[in-house]
Amino acid sequence: MTIPVDRLTEPAVRAFVDALNANDRERFLAALAPGATMSDDGSDRDLDDWTDREIFSSRGHMEVESQSADGLSLVARYRNDTWGEMRTAWKFVVDGGKVGRFETGQA
Repeated sequence: MTIPVDRLTEPAVRAFVDALNANDRERFLAALAPGATMSDDGSDRDLDDWTDREIFSSRGHMEVESQSADGLSLVARYRNDTWGEMRTAWKFVVDGGKVGRFETGQA
């Protein structure tokens, strides 16, 4: 069972997932706060390099399985053309209505 993107309760997270799934780099960047940061499997990464490699050039896509009560944590099946599909956990920090930081890794 998956949660439709329009049912994600945190607007900034909803905008992030919607843009990611649409492979829309412009909307994705607009969903991020200035100076946004991220980590993958516990290591900080260069956001531009990571998103280009793991999302946009490899057609990343999230199928959300669950969200926390505050909407800032997700468990999702994430797939891209490089790695295939894996179960992932995502945690978000919202700053000024946009994603200021996200952390992802295998769930």
